[in-house]
Amino acid sequence: MPDRTRPIRKEICLNEQELNLIQHKMRQLGTHNFGAYARKMLIDGYIIKVNYTEQKKLAAAVSRVASNINQICRRINQTGRFYAADIAELKVRQEEIWSLLKESQKQEL
Repeated sequence: MPDRTRPIRKEICLNEQELNLIQHKMRQLGTHNFGAYARKMLIDGYIIKVNYTEQKKLAAAVSRVASNINQICRRINQTGRFYAADIAELKVRQEEIWSLLKESQKQEL
């Protein structure tokens, strides 16, 4: 194949345990292409794949809470009835949620 972009070929020999370990790591990464995986590992030495699923769920929950707080504030502004302690409590709770989100993200990274 003279028109290959990678004409240099390298081969490795593995035992069954090593092959299973490599295949397991490839599954964890979500790749099926051994050549691409091997090149990436040989050149960079490591691959980091971060799963932000939990952070996205937490951020969505925080967004919903913030939206609810805004709706309550609008209704209070329209009717003119509110309790300062309730508003302060809502602000404190929202700040707690944001702090939890930030802490969770720090721990992930």
